Amino acid sequence: MNDNKADSVKIDKKVIKSIQETSEEILKLLGVNASVDVNEDKLNDAVVVNIESPDETGLLIGAKGENLLAIQSVIGMITRQKLGGWVRVMVNIGNWREKQEEYLKSLAEQAASRAKETGDAQTLYNLNATQRRIIHLYLSENKDVETESMGEGGDRFLIVRPKS
Repeated sequence: MNDNKADSVKIDKKVIKSIQETSEEILKLLGVNASVDVNEDKLNDAVVVNIESPDETGLLIGAKGENLLAIQSVIGMITRQKLGGWVRVMVNIGNWREKQEEYLKSLAEQAASRAKETGDAQTLYNLNATQRRIIHLYLSENKDVETESMGEGGDRFLIVRPKS
């Protein structure tokens, strides 16, 4: 995906309406009964698509958020085709993003605490780039530990170690 600002579209009411329609159409094609609420997130220069479907939440989120990310990608690509430029789209289903962030902050706290107590680096595996970023940002405020990502591709992992 190209994050070039020159290739991005300014977020306005037309863009939000287009993303709302695209999201509703995708869910209809999937045979899912859901409500869709689309808003601008000025802080992240993005459009947030909040989907609520009490009966299908787990299916829409998928294992480790894989279906949620796939829906997000499809909405982003269709939007690009319709509008001729990129718009950062963030899909949230059943407050999954908030719950995921809380879980990652808890994981970060545990790793930081163990690193401080033992003096040994703590390694966190099986995190995607977004998850590693959340932990890096969260622990950047902790004066007792530092974080670093190592490895390549799918083997990338995060290390939390006490500051020397």
